[in-house]
Amino acid sequence: MKLPSPLDTLSLFKTTTRGRWDLINPIAIIGLGIIGVFFIYSAQLSVDGPNWSTQLVWLVLGATIYLAVSLVDYRFWLSVAHWFYALAMLPLFFVLIPGIGSERYGAQRWLDFGFFAFQPSEIAKVAVLLITASLLVRSQIGTIRQSLGVLGKLALAVGLPLILILLQPDLKSAIVLPPMVFSMLFVSKLSARFFAGALAAFLLIVSIVAWDSWSYAKFMDSHGYSFVRDKGKYEAHSWVPSWVPWHDYQRNRIVSFAAPDKIDPMGIGWNQRQSLISVGSGGLAGKGWTEGTQAQLGYLPRSVAHNDFIFSVIAEEKGLVGSLTVLSLFGLILFNGIRIAGLARDRLGVLLAVGVTVLFTVHVFVNIAMTIGLVPITGIPLPFISYGGSFVLSCCLLQGLVQSVYRFRKDFA
Repeated sequence: MKLPSPLDTLSLFKTTTRGRWDLINPIAIIGLGIIGVFFIYSAQLSVDGPNWSTQLVWLVLGATIYLAVSLVDYRFWLSVAHWFYALAMLPLFFVLIPGIGSERYGAQRWLDFGFFAFQPSEIAKVAVLLITASLLVRSQIGTIRQSLGVLGKLALAVGLPLILILLQPDLKSAIVLPPMVFSMLFVSKLSARFFAGALAAFLLIVSIVAWDSWSYAKFMDSHGYSFVRDKGKYEAHSWVPSWVPWHDYQRNRIVSFAAPDKIDPMGIGWNQRQSLISVGSGGLAGKGWTEGTQAQLGYLPRSVAHNDFIFSVIAEEKGLVGSLTVLSLFGLILFNGIRIAGLARDRLGVLLAVGVTVLFTVHVFVNIAMTIGLVPITGIPLPFISYGGSFVLSCCLLQGLVQSVYRFRKDFA
């Protein structure tokens, strides 16, 4: 495939056919954004803060980014993928430096500029998507030697940001990257043996994590220690160091999911218990906007009600009807993303559309499953609804890439 230069691609602003916009995703995104603003307002009604209005500002900026990215041919990003990746790695290094990175809740994940706290892991998601697509498009995948060469490059390119993100620590951002990369490998028709090996490795990792968490809970129980809360992070006393690179608060989340009876209900297990009450008490039509008791009275902590657990607020105040509305809008975005991948005329378009769609699928599934007790608490936000500037902007950029794949699918045919 002949790749256009950046100047050739930018010239397409003047030559592309008008009226070739996919309207499904933009309409669904606008709907989700509006829902997010209303329920961020409701979740923070008893708190003196401008969160809902700030979210509105981020959505407007995100819409600008979405439009700008949509107007640029997606093949332009292939020509700058390595530069974009290199620039995205710099903030990941800087955020780990004491005095530069801003620490909150025991994690050093933000670069604080005063008027805006930037989370480097969000731009890293975009960088991993682009570098993965670039390596797969530029490489031959056929023989075992060719496949191993590509996988070696990908392991380095994806492994570096993954390690840097885990060092913050930011498990929620790290766990969304492997499914995205594996989906892109799958549509590249990599050998089935690789995926069989990857599945075996995944099951091994799950087994190790389960063993480590069980040993941790058993140690705590046998020594009479308790799970305590100290300045926003959870710690355990005298836990024998494990070779598994987990923090105690991460082990606590696993244990709180698998064995909630072992967790102090006022501690790590509180958020999920209150989330289940919120979702379960909503009924068919909910208690009414701003009338939910869990968030309004602070049972669902105000620090998480407007971001990680925003779906719980929606379910309580708008019930099953509101929940299904949100799920339907996300369903439109995800199924339409797969449709656009099928319409793409080249491998790059397929890779970008599939990668973005799978990334969003993981975010939506894990966040909602977390609020209803199907998976452990991870802190993964809900796209376009959860409060957060960096997250909103990265979501808009990624969906702008999908729109670009749709708009320019007939060019360079």
